[in-house]
Amino acid sequence: MIKQAKKQLLMAAAMAALGLSASASFAKDIVVDTKGEVPYVIDARNVVARSGTDLCWRTGYWTPAAATNTMAGNLPVGCECDKDVVPADKCAPAAAPAAGARAAAPAAVAPVGEKVKLAADTLFEFNKAVLLPAGKSKLDDLAAKSKDMKLEVILAVGHTDRIGGDAYNQKLSEKRAAAVKTYLVGKGVEANRVYTEGKGEKQPVTTGKCNNLGKDSGKNKKLVECLQPDRRVEIEVIGTK
Repeated sequence: MIKQAKKQLLMAAAMAALGLSASASFAKDIVVDTKGEVPYVIDARNVVARSGTDLCWRTGYWTPAAATNTMAGNLPVGCECDKDVVPADKCAPAAAPAAGARAAAPAAVAPVGEKVKLAADTLFEFNKAVLLPAGKSKLDDLAAKSKDMKLEVILAVGHTDRIGGDAYNQKLSEKRAAAVKTYLVGKGVEANRVYTEGKGEKQPVTTGKCNNLGKDSGKNKKLVECLQPDRRVEIEVIGTK
């Protein structure tokens, strides 16, 4: 949190130097609840920084789920910054009670988040983005579980190992995430509820475990096998029960 706050203050200061502001030329400030990781750049007043064209400045923490779950008053901050991402029902203000009517206490609905990391060897072979039968079985289970909740968004983030060029691996990670989305949509999940992203080789889970195994090459069987956990798609399901 301290590092995040420092980064945000530095970004806000840099924007001020460029003549940009968090709120000076806009109808109202977007004041963010700073609990957890804030997905937008904020100034010292916790006001979202915006460009001259009224676009909110995102941080590296931004995802559709973060835009939905981070609050600005009684509504998600994404209702102001990313209306095309946050479900419309999340941005509807509560109806005022009729005159003389006693307002009932709203029932607390806790968001339910289930993070599923699919095993790499059940999803993709080396250098491929084709789902294997074992991976399809796990996605079948995931699609079935999503029907038991009010689904908000499914995040599918693709990854690769370090073998190959950065640009190639970025595209491969995107293809893997897209393959998961295509399969889930085929199982009845709404396409606009599935958000895909590729991280390329930037977020390995093997870290230094596979060093000193020889040349980074697809022909190096020991290295390919060691790096298999990095060839994955991480899926996060966000919804309410």
